[in-house]
Amino acid sequence: MQFTFPIFLVAGLSLLIPLLIHLFNLRRYKTVFFPHTRFLKNLQLHSRKQSQVRYKWLMAARMLFLALLVLAFAQPFFKSSSNSTANTLVAVYIDNSPSMSLRNGQRSLLDIAKENALHLLQYGNGKFLVLSNDKPYSYLPVNRTQAEQAIRNIGLSSVSKTSTQILSELQGMAQGEKTDFYYLSDFQQYAFTTAPEQAQLKDIQFNGVKISGTKVQNAYIDTAYFETPVLQSNQGNKLVVRTRYFGEAPENNSVLQLSVDGVVKSAASPVFTENKEHYDTLAFQVSGNGWQKLQLTLNDPGVHFDDTFIIAARSSPEMSVLVLNESVPNVFLQAALRSYAGFKVTEAGIGSRTEDISAYNLILLNGATTLDEELAGKLQQSLLRGQNVGIFPGRQARLEAMNTGLQQLADVRISGWDTAGQTVAGLQNGSRLIRDMFEQVPENVQLPYASHHYILKAGLSAGQQSIFSFRNGDPFFAQYSSGKGQLYLCATPIDPSSGNFQSSYFFVPFLYQMASLAKGNTIFAITAGQKEPLFVSRNGGNEQNLLHLRSGNMDAIPPQRAEGLG
Repeated sequence: MQFTFPIFLVAGLSLLIPLLIHLFNLRRYKTVFFPHTRFLKNLQLHSRKQSQVRYKWLMAARMLFLALLVLAFAQPFFKSSSNSTANTLVAVYIDNSPSMSLRNGQRSLLDIAKENALHLLQYGNGKFLVLSNDKPYSYLPVNRTQAEQAIRNIGLSSVSKTSTQILSELQGMAQGEKTDFYYLSDFQQYAFTTAPEQAQLKDIQFNGVKISGTKVQNAYIDTAYFETPVLQSNQGNKLVVRTRYFGEAPENNSVLQLSVDGVVKSAASPVFTENKEHYDTLAFQVSGNGWQKLQLTLNDPGVHFDDTFIIAARSSPEMSVLVLNESVPNVFLQAALRSYAGFKVTEAGIGSRTEDISAYNLILLNGATTLDEELAGKLQQSLLRGQNVGIFPGRQARLEAMNTGLQQLADVRISGWDTAGQTVAGLQNGSRLIRDMFEQVPENVQLPYASHHYILKAGLSAGQQSIFSFRNGDPFFAQYSSGKGQLYLCATPIDPSSGNFQSSYFFVPFLYQMASLAKGNTIFAITAGQKEPLFVSRNGGNEQNLLHLRSGNMDAIPPQRAEGLG
């Protein structure tokens, strides 16, 4: 017989307690003298020795109870010498996700998990597998010394695995052997399902060991975004930051700090609401043009991996817009573009034939009723270079001449004129123009209205994306892929008699996005751990260039696929 916790056998000394009680807690007798004792026989007095125990069965019951209690804590077990037990593997999986960095006193949850894992190795038979969110220490069983060293070397990792991945990996390494599987985790995430498939648990005895702290407290940076889509040089910029916390409210006031290229620019102290969140607007300036590294840090003593938020943004003077008017300038376009100092706006007439339009991010045609071959050819070259083109047609457009020019840009045409007033019924949440406007699109969002509109038709090669559409499926505002740029076409003129798109809160953000997304997406954001592709501009490069991801001494070449200018 062996014991899981033999140290508890020391508590067997408590068996002396009932014995001492029965030895010294004896009834004391008192002698009472009666008169006329001469009529009685002489009494024989008997005394009990103190060493004589009374109520032996009661004492035995008490001692048996204490003995069983000691054995229960010591956890005895019989080690079988059969071949099946000799072949049993001990697999220890330590969840080393960032949440395990939470501290319980002076130690982190990961340290506690590693300590428990080392304890489990003492009761194995010499064949061990050590796994974590990183790759396994070895795909073959190792001895106890190697397993202990592997456990001590486990550190935090940003990699996460599902229960299906974990059990499939274990099945491949166990190769049909009986396996005692110990999964040590804080079980904070839902990665490990509560009901794994039975086929994956074949020959595996699963044991979940929860590692938890006595006091969970963590503040973190949840979201950060600019108030404007373009970073301005030598002017005021505003960054909105949302911080949140889980567990107990932070005891000390946290400090949120913003640094630009290593220089502290702004700071704030979040005061959390009942919703466990707080918004701060940090104002700052950048000098010069080019890429800027913005870093947000939060001095939270709990978990540290979520206390840093890094943003890369480029300030550039090339956010220029060319507006070609067929007749008079449009006051709505002027108000939208010239009210923001980050854009340089140039206006000209469509018939002026501007010679060089390659320097503009966005080219807008306002009130166009025709699109001749020369202008269409220039716009086609602009789209091939990665510039974006937006067309707001005028009333009474000459459809034949308009469609001839549109066919040069993309497989799109105007098939007619609909005089029925309609409200936009649907919007494309996945569009780049919309998904950065809202954290979550409101259910009661007010969509534009059109008193009359052109009917837009497109072929399969146009890659039409109806950002706004009517109830019958006709697009109100559509995007078409053409060359390396994007063609945007509105079904109505931008004047009050045609609808309210120009006065809706979609109009200005659309123009900003149409300009800022030109020439290879100058501003972008990614989320670690997601399998979402990232577009990186490679202007000035060629097909033989490779992009590297670098952090400190680490260098990686990610999977790459050429698409436009990136």
